[in-house]
Amino acid sequence: MPLKPVRVSQLNNYISKILGSDPLIGNVRVEGEISNLKYHSSGHVFFSLKDEFSTIRCFMPSSAALRLRYELDNGMNVIVGGYISVYEKGGYYSLNIRELEAEGRGALAIAFDKVKEKLEKEGVFSLEHKKKIPSFAMKIAIVTSPTGAALQDMLKIIKSRNDVTDVLIYPSAVQGDGAALQIASAIDAINREHPDVEIIIAGRGGGSQEDLWAFNEECVARAIFNSKIPVISAVGHETDFTIADFAADLRAETPTAAATIAAFDSYALEELIASYKEDMKLSVLHLFDRYKERLLFLKAQLESLDPARLKKLGLVSVVDKDGKGLKSVYDAKIADTLYIKFEDGEIVVQVKEVREKK
Repeated sequence: MPLKPVRVSQLNNYISKILGSDPLIGNVRVEGEISNLKYHSSGHVFFSLKDEFSTIRCFMPSSAALRLRYELDNGMNVIVGGYISVYEKGGYYSLNIRELEAEGRGALAIAFDKVKEKLEKEGVFSLEHKKKIPSFAMKIAIVTSPTGAALQDMLKIIKSRNDVTDVLIYPSAVQGDGAALQIASAIDAINREHPDVEIIIAGRGGGSQEDLWAFNEECVARAIFNSKIPVISAVGHETDFTIADFAADLRAETPTAAATIAAFDSYALEELIASYKEDMKLSVLHLFDRYKERLLFLKAQLESLDPARLKKLGLVSVVDKDGKGLKSVYDAKIADTLYIKFEDGEIVVQVKEVREKK
C-alpha cells in the first residue's frame, strides 16, 4: 500500500524535530575553516565551515558575535560550539553557533593583534601624531577607578613632588563590560569640558590580560588619538602592554611612573634654581674681575698719554696766535708768531725760517 504523501513543510518540520531531539547534535563542537563569510547589518554572522572533504552552513546570532574580541576572516581555522537546526522555509540545515574560538591561539591574543594591525595601518600609532608632555603642568586629569589602589598611589606621588599641581579625578570603570566606553567617554569629556587640563593620565593597576582588556579596545585607542590634550598611558606592570600604550603620547611603565612624569618636582627645581643662582653670581664676579683688570690697564695707558705728565718729561706744545696746535712745519709761515708751551710757562717766538726734513 503506497504511503500517503506529506507536504514539504511537514517533512522539514519533522526533520527539525528529529534533529532537535538528538543529544549529540544538540550540543556539538566542530573544527574547520571559515569561508563565504558575511556580516549582516543586524549583527548576525553567516559563513560556511569546511574541511578537505565537506562543508556545513553556519549561523552566529548577534548576541554571540558581540562576545567576540575580534573580527572573523575567511581562511581562519576555528572551533565552534552549537547545535544543528533546520531552516524549514529553505529546507536546509545549519550549525547555529553559541561560541567560537580560534584554533591554536587564544581569542584575546588574536583580538589584540587584529586591533593593533588595523589601527597601525590607519596611523593611530604614528610618531608624527605624538604630542609633547608639558614639563611644568599645573593641572592633571586622571582617568581610573576611584576605588583602586593605583589612584591613591598616583595622588601620593604627585603630592610628594609639589603642592601646586591641581588634580582632576575622572572616575571610570577599568575592567568588565562597558569599561572601555567609560574610559573613552571620560577622555572625550575632559577635552570638551576641561580645556585647561594639560596632561591626562589613563590607567589602572596590574591584573590579568582579561582584567586589562578595556585598554585594548578600539574606542579607547581612538579617544586617546583624538585627544587634543597629551595622554600618558599607565596600565598594569612594566611587562604589560596594551593598545592604549601604542596610541598614547607617552607610555609609563606603571601608574606611579606616570605620576612621576606628569608632576614636576618643585623641591628639586628650587635646588636647581639655587644652584643656577650661585653659578650666575660666580660668573658675574669673574666677569667683574676681568673688566676691572681691563679698566686698570686702560687707565695706565691713558695716564701715559696725559699732556701734563708729558710736559713734566720735557715735552712741549706749539700753538699759533689763535691757540691752534701745529702738527707740521707746513702749519707755520715766515713771520708768524708762535707760542711754545712748557709746564711752567710759554715762550713767544717769531718764525724766521721753515726747514723741511730731508
